[in-house]
Amino acid sequence: MRPSRLIAGIGLAAVAMLTLSACNSGSPTEPAGTGDTGGDDALWEVATEVDLTDSPTYDRMVERDGVIIGVKNDQPGLGYQDAVTNERSGFDIDIARWIAASLGFDEDQIEYVTIPSANREQAIVNGDIDYYVGTYSITDARKQQIDFAGPYFITGQGLLVAADDDSISGPDDLAGKIVCSVTGSTPLQRIRDEYSPGDTVEYDTYSQCVEQLKAGSVDAITTDEAILAGYVALEPDALKIAGEPFSEERYGVGLEKGDTALKDWINTLFTDGGDVWTALFDEHLAPAGIEGEQPAVDE
Repeated sequence: MRPSRLIAGIGLAAVAMLTLSACNSGSPTEPAGTGDTGGDDALWEVATEVDLTDSPTYDRMVERDGVIIGVKNDQPGLGYQDAVTNERSGFDIDIARWIAASLGFDEDQIEYVTIPSANREQAIVNGDIDYYVGTYSITDARKQQIDFAGPYFITGQGLLVAADDDSISGPDDLAGKIVCSVTGSTPLQRIRDEYSPGDTVEYDTYSQCVEQLKAGSVDAITTDEAILAGYVALEPDALKIAGEPFSEERYGVGLEKGDTALKDWINTLFTDGGDVWTALFDEHLAPAGIEGEQPAVDE
């Protein structure tokens, strides 16, 4: 059995049980009203009488009576969509739902839009989505175009290889190897800049890379270890993680640049919702052998 790996946080947020129950004022930590959350009512309720001024994104949500969230659909345990039922599940999906509930939107008012990594910033800039939750690493380059709330999770870059491949134990073993990742991802660029792979290939989704790895067309897949662990959990006899993480990836919620009100709202939700975070982590990520702590949000 593969030992558990520590996905280190940069500090524990204040741990306080988030119970969204009826009260007299609307805020991320104490929104007014009650609601059904589609099975997660033990963790949160849908807020009413939300008081969020000076947020153009929230104003758009209220005007259309719904929220549009950008997500991933091919990352088991994080953002996944069942091919038969179309049901979405995972840690990121529930983080997105939790935010929506704090803003007063029930499950039937949420529209999920699957957006490839390379198109995320543009979708936010264009206003095609209200916010994005999908293994979205906070980087200085991206912050030139958009803002981030969080981080809500910290992981590290890793390598996924065939279960019977002992030739790769870390990025220094990639000479002459073909490495796959998705277009627009920071991990693939790091491999190109800092290591010497034989070649790199790009696809729109990680699931396409997995199929190429299983077919023997590529030697390794690189992305965040939390993503890779989900694929190992699905096919432990075919896949394994090689070596230890070799970077730090800080996942944030992508937002319209300058929407400080919404950013602060989500950061407050994360800071005061430690028990909710832990429950979601234990449900979605711990079964894949990942250990972790909730990180403190950026100031």
